[in-house]
Amino acid sequence: MSDQAKTLVTAGVATAIEVGNPPVDLLRVLPGIPVDYAYEQVSVLLGYITHLVREGDAEDDHKLLGAADYLGALATALMNDVDIAKDRLN
Repeated sequence: MSDQAKTLVTAGVATAIEVGNPPVDLLRVLPGIPVDYAYEQVSVLLGYITHLVREGDAEDDHKLLGAADYLGALATALMNDVDIAKDRLN
């Protein structure tokens, strides 16, 4: 088995941020992203989210809290897509 075949990658089906009426998903995780890279990006996003929430709360800044919400949606979509990819292996 090649190294590429052994690498778990994103499924490319998880979405984030609904817009419009009727609602449609604005963003989708791309398929084929190595899971290790996806986890790394989630870790970075969570660091930014933590910072934005702390600053937004301290400053009562709803724009910072809104940005944290969007980044949270992206992090959730990445994690959901990794879970879908893992489930497909079973």
